[in-house]
Amino acid sequence: MNGKDKKIANHTQPTYGIRPEAREFPMMCVIALVYVCNARCPNCPYTQSSIRSNYMDRPFMGDETFKIIADQCGKNHAWVRISGGGEPMLHPKAVELMEYAKRVGAKIGLITNGSKFTEESSKRLLEVQVDMIEFSVDAADPKTYSKLRKGLHWGQLLKNVRRMVQLRDKLKSQTKIIASGVNQIDVEIDEVAKFWEPIVDHFQKRKYLTWGITDPSKSADPEPYLPPEKLIPCPFIFERLNIDSRGKVMVCGFDIAAKTDMGNIHQKSIKEIWHGEEFNYYRQMHLEHRGQEIDLCKNCPDWKYRSWQHNYWKIVHHAEKKRKEKVDQLDLNDMEGCISSF
Repeated sequence: MNGKDKKIANHTQPTYGIRPEAREFPMMCVIALVYVCNARCPNCPYTQSSIRSNYMDRPFMGDETFKIIADQCGKNHAWVRISGGGEPMLHPKAVELMEYAKRVGAKIGLITNGSKFTEESSKRLLEVQVDMIEFSVDAADPKTYSKLRKGLHWGQLLKNVRRMVQLRDKLKSQTKIIASGVNQIDVEIDEVAKFWEPIVDHFQKRKYLTWGITDPSKSADPEPYLPPEKLIPCPFIFERLNIDSRGKVMVCGFDIAAKTDMGNIHQKSIKEIWHGEEFNYYRQMHLEHRGQEIDLCKNCPDWKYRSWQHNYWKIVHHAEKKRKEKVDQLDLNDMEGCISSF
């Protein structure tokens, strides 16, 4: 964020508690669809740990597990955010499963390194109206990209992102397309934003998170959103949960090693787990400003970067606004007899 953003961004609120939209069911289920990747990003916690080796028995989420999540999210109009573990598009049934989730009414947010899209897979995701695709880019030039995204190719990224946007506009899909970059040392994040903003619907500047694994000194913007000394409740436990490839629910996105066990979706419904004793314990401790008494939270270096206002939902709103503006402009061009330039 630049100086202007820091002045206007609000990260707290007068009172805290479960978000109104999450009273019955989490607003979002963040899933680890895969534990494999085609990149070796030096600042990725999976690259710097043995977590993936612990999932050698389940490197890909099974169909049954995914469909249980999708069915329940669809019934409750919730998001399935496909993230964590590796590159989701390496799953042999990635497109098929996302198509299923949309058919049963779930909202889909996909975060990807953008390397594995074909024209066919792109069209299928756009035709089924996947809600948002986030390309994790981190750079504005091939040299920087080659350092931060080892194993991937800058030219392929550009080709795939541009084709996705062109197809989206041609098909008049409602899919929002954004790009994101981590604000880290040796990256001019404002230049990255300047490069990508004209191409996509929105560019997100991400905080450099460590998950307690990577080097915190790599952050180019360590200023907290939530002052640590005030022990403001973490918003994640009041809006979302995380699920690994085995169906195990973790308390939050910080616990990528799945040390916590809130229940398994093969044994309990997501709603039961969301309202279970384990989640209620975390929420009550945070509401009493005693989060530091929980080992996981006490040792979380990323709690201070969670915001109650500057979050995923804000990004969705901004991206949708930009998408609609572009659609209106394209429609105007068509009305004027112009050929839209993609």
